[in-house]
Amino acid sequence: MNAQFSLFLSSLSQFLLFFVAAAVMTVIFVVIYTRVTRHNELALIKENSKAAALAFSGSLIGFALPLASIMIHSPTVLGMVLWGLVALIVQVLVYLVLRLPMPKLSERIDKGEVAAGIWLGSCSIVGGILNAAAMTP
Repeated sequence: MNAQFSLFLSSLSQFLLFFVAAAVMTVIFVVIYTRVTRHNELALIKENSKAAALAFSGSLIGFALPLASIMIHSPTVLGMVLWGLVALIVQVLVYLVLRLPMPKLSERIDKGEVAAGIWLGSCSIVGGILNAAAMTP
Protein backbone atom coordinates (compact mmCIF):
# COMPACT_ATOMS: atom_id res chain seq x y z
CA MET A 1 0.00 0.00 0.00
CA ASN A 2 2.81 2.40 0.84
CA ALA A 3 4.48 1.87 -2.56
CA GLN A 4 1.20 2.62 -4.34
CA PHE A 5 0.80 5.84 -2.35
CA SER A 6 4.35 6.90 -3.20
CA LEU A 7 3.69 6.23 -6.88
CA PHE A 8 0.46 8.25 -6.63
CA LEU A 9 2.27 11.20 -5.02
CA SER A 10 4.95 11.09 -7.70
CA SER A 11 2.31 11.00 -10.42
CA LEU A 12 0.34 13.77 -8.73
CA SER A 13 3.35 16.09 -8.70
CA GLN A 14 3.88 15.42 -12.43
CA PHE A 15 0.18 16.07 -13.07
CA LEU A 16 0.31 19.37 -11.20
CA LEU A 17 3.47 20.46 -12.97
CA PHE A 18 2.09 19.72 -16.45
CA PHE A 19 -1.38 21.07 -15.63
CA VAL A 20 -0.12 24.37 -14.22
CA ALA A 21 2.30 24.81 -17.13
CA ALA A 22 -0.52 24.13 -19.62
CA ALA A 23 -2.83 26.57 -17.82
CA VAL A 24 -0.15 29.27 -17.92
CA MET A 25 0.45 28.54 -21.61
CA THR A 26 -3.28 28.90 -22.25
CA VAL A 27 -3.36 32.29 -20.52
CA ILE A 28 -0.34 33.38 -22.57
CA PHE A 29 -2.13 32.20 -25.72
CA VAL A 30 -5.25 34.21 -24.84
CA VAL A 31 -3.22 37.37 -24.17
CA ILE A 32 -1.15 37.12 -27.36
CA TYR A 33 -3.98 35.97 -29.64
CA THR A 34 -6.36 38.69 -28.48
CA ARG A 35 -3.68 41.31 -29.12
CA VAL A 36 -2.91 40.02 -32.62
CA THR A 37 -6.48 39.96 -33.85
CA ARG A 38 -8.01 43.22 -35.00
CA HIS A 39 -11.25 42.60 -33.14
CA ASN A 40 -11.63 42.56 -29.36
CA GLU A 41 -12.90 39.03 -28.71
CA LEU A 42 -13.46 39.36 -24.99
CA ALA A 43 -15.34 42.67 -25.22
CA LEU A 44 -17.48 41.31 -28.06
CA ILE A 45 -18.22 38.11 -26.15
CA LYS A 46 -19.25 40.18 -23.12
CA GLU A 47 -21.69 41.94 -25.47
CA ASN A 48 -23.09 38.51 -26.46
CA SER A 49 -21.54 38.37 -29.94
CA LYS A 50 -22.07 34.86 -31.29
CA ALA A 51 -19.60 35.51 -34.11
CA ALA A 52 -16.81 36.44 -31.69
CA ALA A 53 -17.64 33.57 -29.34
CA LEU A 54 -17.53 31.04 -32.19
CA ALA A 55 -14.29 32.42 -33.61
CA PHE A 56 -12.52 32.65 -30.26
CA SER A 57 -13.78 29.28 -29.04
CA GLY A 58 -12.43 27.66 -32.20
CA SER A 59 -9.03 29.27 -31.77
CA LEU A 60 -8.90 28.25 -28.11
CA ILE A 61 -9.82 24.65 -28.99
CA GLY A 62 -7.33 24.79 -31.88
CA PHE A 63 -4.64 25.71 -29.36
CA ALA A 64 -5.71 23.24 -26.67
CA LEU A 65 -5.78 20.19 -28.98
CA PRO A 66 -2.06 20.19 -29.82
CA LEU A 67 -1.21 21.26 -26.27
CA ALA A 68 -3.12 18.25 -24.90
CA SER A 69 -1.49 15.98 -27.45
CA ILE A 70 1.99 17.08 -26.52
CA MET A 71 1.15 16.77 -22.80
CA ILE A 72 0.41 13.12 -23.45
CA HIS A 73 3.57 12.51 -25.46
CA SER A 74 6.21 14.80 -23.98
CA PRO A 75 8.35 13.41 -21.19
CA THR A 76 9.26 16.92 -19.98
CA VAL A 77 7.43 20.14 -19.19
CA LEU A 78 10.03 22.09 -21.16
CA GLY A 79 9.23 20.03 -24.26
CA MET A 80 5.53 20.68 -23.73
CA VAL A 81 6.13 24.42 -23.38
CA LEU A 82 8.26 24.58 -26.53
CA TRP A 83 5.68 22.66 -28.57
CA GLY A 84 2.98 24.82 -26.95
CA LEU A 85 4.72 27.86 -28.42
CA VAL A 86 4.53 26.17 -31.82
CA ALA A 87 0.79 25.64 -31.29
CA LEU A 88 0.40 29.32 -30.40
CA ILE A 89 2.25 30.40 -33.53
CA VAL A 90 0.14 28.09 -35.69
CA GLN A 91 -3.09 29.62 -34.35
CA VAL A 92 -1.85 33.16 -34.99
CA LEU A 93 -0.83 32.12 -38.50
CA VAL A 94 -4.26 30.58 -39.14
CA TYR A 95 -5.87 33.93 -38.30
CA LEU A 96 -3.39 35.90 -40.43
CA VAL A 97 -3.69 33.53 -43.41
CA LEU A 98 -7.50 33.58 -43.28
CA ARG A 99 -7.39 37.36 -43.59
CA LEU A 100 -5.84 37.00 -47.06
CA PRO A 101 -9.00 35.77 -48.82
CA MET A 102 -11.21 37.72 -46.37
CA PRO A 103 -9.38 40.97 -45.51
CA LYS A 104 -12.31 42.31 -43.49
CA LEU A 105 -12.59 39.18 -41.32
CA SER A 106 -12.26 41.08 -38.04
CA GLU A 107 -14.64 43.80 -39.17
CA ARG A 108 -17.24 41.14 -40.04
CA ILE A 109 -16.82 39.55 -36.61
CA ASP A 110 -17.12 43.04 -35.06
CA LYS A 111 -20.44 43.41 -36.88
CA GLY A 112 -21.63 40.08 -35.48
CA GLU A 113 -21.59 38.19 -38.78
CA VAL A 114 -21.86 34.61 -37.55
CA ALA A 115 -20.62 33.09 -40.82
CA ALA A 116 -17.25 34.83 -40.38
CA GLY A 117 -17.02 33.59 -36.81
CA ILE A 118 -17.87 30.03 -37.79
CA TRP A 119 -15.32 30.09 -40.60
CA LEU A 120 -12.50 31.42 -38.40
CA GLY A 121 -13.42 29.06 -35.56
CA SER A 122 -13.65 26.01 -37.83
CA CYS A 123 -10.38 26.76 -39.59
CA SER A 124 -8.71 27.28 -36.20
CA ILE A 125 -9.90 23.87 -35.02
CA VAL A 126 -8.68 22.26 -38.26
CA GLY A 127 -5.31 23.98 -37.79
CA GLY A 128 -5.16 22.63 -34.26
CA ILE A 129 -6.03 19.08 -35.33
CA LEU A 130 -3.37 19.08 -38.03
CA ASN A 131 -0.89 20.67 -35.65
CA ALA A 132 -1.57 18.03 -32.99
CA ALA A 133 -1.14 15.22 -35.51
CA ALA A 134 2.14 16.64 -36.80
CA MET A 135 3.76 17.15 -33.38
CA THR A 136 6.34 14.61 -32.42
CA PRO A 137 8.45 15.16 -29.31
